[in-house]
Amino acid sequence: MHPVEDGAERSVPVHVAIIMDGNGRWAKRRGLPRIAGHRRGADALRVTVEAAAELGIRHLTLFGFSSENWGRPSGEVEELMGLLRMYLRAHIAELHANNVRLTVIGARDRLPGDVVDLIAGAERQTAGNSRLHLQVALSYGARDEIVAAARSLAADVAAGTLAVDQIDAARLADRLQTRGVPDPDLVIRTSGEQRLSNFLLWQAAYAELVFVDTLWPDFKKRDLDDAIREYQQRERRFGVATG
Repeated sequence: MHPVEDGAERSVPVHVAIIMDGNGRWAKRRGLPRIAGHRRGADALRVTVEAAAELGIRHLTLFGFSSENWGRPSGEVEELMGLLRMYLRAHIAELHANNVRLTVIGARDRLPGDVVDLIAGAERQTAGNSRLHLQVALSYGARDEIVAAARSLAADVAAGTLAVDQIDAARLADRLQTRGVPDPDLVIRTSGEQRLSNFLLWQAAYAELVFVDTLWPDFKKRDLDDAIREYQQRERRFGVATG
């Protein structure tokens, strides 16, 4: 059932993006190692994917691991890679059975080779699914993504296959890793922090931003419902004045 307001069904965002923040703080408050928070966060991810599919959201992008996260202690990074391996091995069949397509954006050359192979296999297995597109950002940084797109366009100009005056927003967007995916309508960040942290900077230009205090491991379907209800209260203008 879609979220409703005043008894009438309101529009559900086509694309929701979530910055999954607060795993470490969740564990610290309980006197647990950080990896315990990440494990609990993986459970929240499964719940959120299921809820998004039930609500009729077509695209769900989750910020799983940033390019800056490589600077964390090596032990924590290794544990996160192990958790990623476990998720890819244990849950891809479930995603496939639920008609969910998985794709991954980010710098794969920095990921362990076996993880890259698991990602590629999961993308192939789920490529034909259509109920929900789950896009996970791993080793991802929006500035790096935009720089890479600019370099790609510059290379075409240097090769003489593209004129400078042909470069516009649409051409640059087509060189981003998210090409073919509509821009997010709603960006949610958990844990009370209020910033984008180098996530989908180009794509989120006109997204509605909702910041929630809930730590990611405690994020439930009701939290997603609440964020969508807040989105439904907004008047989206896309830079055009009204009234």
